[in-house]
Amino acid sequence: MNVNFADDIRYCPYCRHELESRMVAGRLRPYCPACDRPFFADPKLAVAVIVWHGDRIVLQKRAIEPGLGLWSFPSGFVERGEPVEEAARREVLEETGLNIEVGQLVGLYSRQGQPVVLAVYEGRVVSGELRSSEESTAVEWFPLDALPPLAFPHDAEILRDWLRQCSPS
Repeated sequence: MNVNFADDIRYCPYCRHELESRMVAGRLRPYCPACDRPFFADPKLAVAVIVWHGDRIVLQKRAIEPGLGLWSFPSGFVERGEPVEEAARREVLEETGLNIEVGQLVGLYSRQGQPVVLAVYEGRVVSGELRSSEESTAVEWFPLDALPPLAFPHDAEILRDWLRQCSPS
């Protein structure tokens, strides 16, 4: 997906008329002259979970881009109408085989020009067996002082925030 929404949407999803650019709410936005309707580029919400026990966290080795071959927290997109905490549980189960209890919100992370906003929670294992998925080549527990190369630039910031706020023991 292009970060410039106006480049991604060219036709009205309602009437299929070609869109034009108009100033709406202080910005140039895709606009359908036939429907008299502007289109707003809403962000896409994703969720990640720091699944922990003692001094270890679960990471998955990514089998997909972005970050192919690097390690990341279990994560994925929140479906429209899905509670964020439910998406967190679903993504962890799908990607690791673990059922979790969703804990404290660690934080929200976004970057200028990026369409994804990431909500990060902590989670504790309730049940399940650790296993990889179609999106990962491996899933493992790692001690906090011996983490592998992480996939995304914000991962170190997320870990710092979690350690500061949630104080795992």
